[in-house]
This record gives sequence, structure tokens and C-alpha cells, in this order.
Amino acid sequence: MNHSEVVSFLWGVADLIRDTFKRGKYQDVILPLTVLRRLDCVLADTKPQVLKRQAELRGRGLEDLNAQLRNTAGFFFYNTSRYDFEKLLADAPHLAANLRNYIAGFSSNMREVLEKFDFDNTISKLDEAGLLFKVLERFKNVDLHPDKIDNPTMGTVFEELIRKFNEALNENPGEHFTPRDVVHLMVDLMLDGDEDRIRRRGVVRTVYDPCCGSGGMLTITKEHITVGLWKNGQPLRPAINKGAEIHLFGQEVNPETWAVSKSDLFMKDPTGRDADNIVYGSTLSNDRHAGTTFDYLIANPPYGKDWKRDEDAVRAEHERGGAGRFGPGLPRISDGQLLFLLHMLAHAKHPNDGGSRIAIIMNGSPLFTGDAGSGESEIRRFILENDLLEALIALPEQLFYNTGIATYVWVVTNRKLPPRKGKVQLIDATSFWVPMRRSLGDKRREVRLDQAQDILKILLDFRDGDTRRIPKDGKDREIVVSRIFPTTHFGFRKVTVERPLRLDFQASPGRIARFEGEKRFQALAQSKKKGTAGAKEQAEGRALQEATLALVRGLPNTPFKDRDEFEHVLDGAINGAGLKLPAPARKAI
Repeated sequence: MNHSEVVSFLWGVADLIRDTFKRGKYQDVILPLTVLRRLDCVLADTKPQVLKRQAELRGRGLEDLNAQLRNTAGFFFYNTSRYDFEKLLADAPHLAANLRNYIAGFSSNMREVLEKFDFDNTISKLDEAGLLFKVLERFKNVDLHPDKIDNPTMGTVFEELIRKFNEALNENPGEHFTPRDVVHLMVDLMLDGDEDRIRRRGVVRTVYDPCCGSGGMLTITKEHITVGLWKNGQPLRPAINKGAEIHLFGQEVNPETWAVSKSDLFMKDPTGRDADNIVYGSTLSNDRHAGTTFDYLIANPPYGKDWKRDEDAVRAEHERGGAGRFGPGLPRISDGQLLFLLHMLAHAKHPNDGGSRIAIIMNGSPLFTGDAGSGESEIRRFILENDLLEALIALPEQLFYNTGIATYVWVVTNRKLPPRKGKVQLIDATSFWVPMRRSLGDKRREVRLDQAQDILKILLDFRDGDTRRIPKDGKDREIVVSRIFPTTHFGFRKVTVERPLRLDFQASPGRIARFEGEKRFQALAQSKKKGTAGAKEQAEGRALQEATLALVRGLPNTPFKDRDEFEHVLDGAINGAGLKLPAPARKAI
């Protein structure tokens, strides 16, 4: 079975539980049982030896069996219950009690992970509804043994399930799951030019994701270095250094996705080291890796999510100035993306210790929001004046599952090569995409491997005015895809000139990008309803967002000095498009 078939099979459990669990609660059943079934299959080969070894050691009067049983299991965790999925189903009358016994049989480190699912209540609910046997039987019928489903494929299964769950919850799946094509591109950009460093014999490198979700960015970075990229058993790109020692670190605030990430890494790494480095809690208010620096840092922070819950801790750290993570400035409370970037910079290695490279993907708000002297502007000023920004890559729209808006990869480093010092490269990769055969949510496009390699080549070549022939409007056109500017080019001061208020209106790319980040525009795709009604309303809102963006992009890119004249043009465009645009969205335009 490929990952799509596995996901469809597991999601089919919904047909069994739909009368007992609301759609938004499917994850309470499917996610923990998927993890348990994977654990069951992973441990199957050594389970008899573990039980035998436990009996031998206890027969000698030994109590602390952890190290010996881990060694016997071949993993940093084990299970000493006599049950597995097959034996559980053989004793149907006592299934609930035996399942609890099975879970209690895991080593303490894995029990800590499983507790985050709060699965005990779900067992009771399934048992009372007479569904526990049917559900467990379905999971027993899917073979998740590593011989059948390898680790990369299983990681994709977890991510796809999480995406489906969050769609059902009417939440933001972008907080949990970055599409694989985007992750591969980000890893390429982050490791750009570092291959020779990584190829050294005995090299050790650390990778950190401060909002790691289910761990996809971390594991792909490690695989990129030590395994390479494979598809259907065929190598697409060789490993950089199979012998490199790559240590992964991360933090995640969502308990279920943290549990998925940690359990997945326990199964991938027999030493348990990487899993132990994935910590739970809010990165902004409770930095669990404080004082640690890393070679590579990669992240996709939540877009347009407020940081009110972390406000007291963030402001206290800001007041510490250079001694804290947020000394340069604080963005508006409604969007914490730049806080994650400052956090990553605080965890970068000093250049004398080898320095660090950072890849972070954000929407247009951190680029365009904030006037001179604002928190956002001061953060950008700090980054530019310290010559930390290497490149900005504008990606195609419609790459993400939950939003079709524009996104940008920031490549940040404190060890620029001499030709890049004092300069920033802007790359226009908005045309580097192909349509997907089947849309997934808002994701209708993907970046093909050869296109990702071309984007990387543009970065490596570092040529101002570099061009590519790109199909547009049915013709191949020569388009400038790279511009290079001195860092001082982006600095500005705000000078107040008192005069009667005169506004100008212009549908320029920069203003349109700011409009995309406007709360009133974002609100079009939000819904207070739950379940199917909420998902329907949200989908209609996203369609209205796309139509609105198409409308403003079609407005003349010339300055209007007369408000009435601009409103006449705008209203004509709205009526011509047949749009019913809410007043707040029109005001935002």
C-alpha cells in the first residue's frame, strides 16, 4: 500500500464511529490507534525476546531492566505486556481492560508520549458504544510494519491524517503540516553551499525547528544529508554524507502533534536521542532549549496567529534588551511570525563557532507590515544592519493546504560568503510550479524537483538580472528572476510633513501583499461554525479571497490622488466581477 491507500484505509474508521464521535473528534480515535498500531508492528520482531529477557532478569531479582530491555527490543522503548493487537482481539470480552494493560506495558518514555493523546477516555467511549472490537480489528488489518511502510512513508501518513483532522476541526492545518515539496526546497536553500562542510569525515551537525509540528522538516533535513532523495526505490538525489551524525531538536505546543513527532522519532532512531530532544510547550513563553545553539534552523511558523497567550513572557524578555531573544523589537500582537525568526537568531551559533544558516517561510506580513519605528520595522532593521539576510525567495501561490496566499522563504545567516556581504538577493520563483493532478484543500500547485533545483541554482549563481524563459499567457517570456541590492537599499526614515490629508491609492504588488495580510481580508476565510457547516463557509470564504485578489491585481497599477476616482474604478471592478464583497473587506482595499 502507498501512503494514500493507507490514509484512506485508516480514515475509513470514520464510517464506524460517525454516530458516536463528532467529526471534529475523529482524531481522538484514529491518531492514537495509528501510533499504537505502528508501535505494535515495529516491536513485533523482537517482542518474544523482550518478554523472555524480562522473565530471566526478574528471575535474578533485578528491578531496573530498562537498558537491557531496550537493547533486546532494538529501540529506545519496549513493551512488556503479553498482548499485541492479535492477542487483544482474541479476548473480546476483556478488550478494554487488556488494551489498557497493553498501553501500560510500554516503557515509561513511550507512556509519557501516549498520555498526551488522553486515550483512556476514548477507550471507555468506544467500549460503551460497542465499537472497540470493530475499530481495533480494522487497525489490526493494516500492516504498518517497516518492511511494508518505510519511515518516510509513515511520516507522510501521519502528516496527511493530521491535515484531515484539522480540516474537520475547521482549524488552521498550516500550523502542523508544510507540503513536502516546500520542505525539500527549504532544506536545499538552507544547506546551500554547505556541502563541503558536511562531507567532512566525522562531521556532527545539529538541526532545530522551534514549531516542529509532526517533525517533517527535521526528518527531511536529516534524510537529505544522510540518505538522499528517493522515489519508488530509485535515487533522485544522492546523500551528502551517509556517515554524518545529525542531531535533531524541536519544540511543539500542540500535545497530539508533539506525541506524533516524538513517537515517530523513537521508532526511527534506536538511540532515542532525537526523540528526547523534541520538547513540549510554547516556544515563545517557555524556551525549553534555552542556552543551546544550532548549526541549522528551519521553521514554518503559524501565519497571522496572535501571541496574546505568551504576551507577559515575551514582553519581559524584550525588556532585557540584547540579553533576551526579543530585544530588537516586538511585532503587533496579532501576528507572531517575526518573534519566531528572532527566537531562531537567538539560537544561532556565533560565527567564531561556525555560525548558522536559517530557512523560515512566512507570508507577506513580516515583509510589508509596520511603518518606520514600528516593532516590525525595527526587527527588519536589526536583520539588515547586522547583514543577516542572504536572500528572499517569493514562492508561487496555492502551494499550501490551508491558504492560497503568497509566501516567502527568508534565508538568514551570520556567515555570509565574501561576495554576498552587505547584499541581499531577491528571487522571483512565483512561476516555478506545475498544476497538481488532484487538488488538496487550497493546494493546487507544487514545485517539481527540477524546478526546485533551478531555484537553488539561481541562489548559487548570485547574478543580478539573471533571467529564465517562462511560459506566460501562452508564450515563452524572458523574465528577470534575480535582483541583488545593497542592504542599505531597504532602509528608510519616516519624516512627518504637516499638510491637509491627501491619500493616494495604487494597486502595486507591495500594497496588494499588505492587503493579503490584513485581518479584514483574512476574516473572509474564517468561520465560527464547526464541522461541515464551518468547512463549507470557510471554503466559500477562500474562494471569495481568491476572487478578491484577482480583482485587485486587475486594477490599474497607477497612483490615484483622488479617492472618489479610485472608488469609482474599484466599485466598477467589483460590480463587473459580480462580487458581493463585505464592507470591511472593501474598506481594507
